Amino acid sequence: MSLDDISIKVADLHSIGSVDALLNEIATRLQRFVTTGETALIDLKGLPFSPAEYEGLRTMLGRGEISARLEAIGDSELYETHYPGVWWVTHYNVEGDVIADLLEIAAVPAILHSQPEDVQDGLERLQHTLSQNK
Repeated sequence: MSLDDISIKVADLHSIGSVDALLNEIATRLQRFVTTGETALIDLKGLPFSPAEYEGLRTMLGRGEISARLEAIGDSELYETHYPGVWWVTHYNVEGDVIADLLEIAAVPAILHSQPEDVQDGLERLQHTLSQNK
């Protein structure tokens, strides 16, 4: 028997069990978000995905029209998948290593919401600027 005698079958992305299970979980959580407003996070780094399953999930979810990039301690990339309300969120450390890879089910990812204390600080700075211009 040689390598030429071994048949190779390429699996259809839909047949990968872990991806199908996660897609069903996403659908359940998206339904819950639609009916109750409950948001959800799914930690992709915590799942035992093979590289093929991971890429299969990325392919299945696709990319929608909205994306954002944050520059803080490390960069973060966010994009809405082909399914509105399902966001792919990736956080990097300063060296560029992925430290978190998440799916977030929400209208807008929580990290994009302004924090009340930041809004207060911004208001104070704006008021100071306005007072200096009088």
